[in-house]
Amino acid sequence: MGILSWIIFGLIAGILAKWIMPGNNSSGIIMTVILAIVGAVVGGYISTFFGMGKVDGFNFGSFIIAVVGAIIFLFVYHKISNQ
Repeated sequence: MGILSWIIFGLIAGILAKWIMPGNNSSGIIMTVILAIVGAVVGGYISTFFGMGKVDGFNFGSFIIAVVGAIIFLFVYHKISNQ
């Protein structure tokens, strides 16, 4: 997939992750979505590296991996930034 496709895919997954992620958000919506995009891409790389799933396009499995990666990335960021 091209980089533009990854950004769009990560944006959609990031918005969904932000909607799922509970708690007070000290950063703005734009920063949160950017962090979620990064988390979605990192989640895709990690899942491919460990053989848990291949991110090979716009499909349901890739979307779930991207959302989980974004949620984990947002969770870690909020834990680090609130200390």
